[in-house]
Amino acid sequence: MSYLIKDTTREQRKQIVKRAYAISLASGEEPSNETLEEFKEYVDGKTELKEIQERIISKYRK
Repeated sequence: MSYLIKDTTREQRKQIVKRAYAISLASGEEPSNETLEEFKEYVDGKTELKEIQERIISKYRK
């Protein structure tokens, strides 16, 4: 399955983010509000998931 905005509907992007959120909770950590806002950008079709992933990873590398 492609996760690109052009290949998904808003509803599909919501489901993708819900699954990611559930996985995060299962690991014992709740995503920060900043991370949740970034995922909202993906759901809204503003930012690709890959870009969000790169931003989040770069924060933890510092």
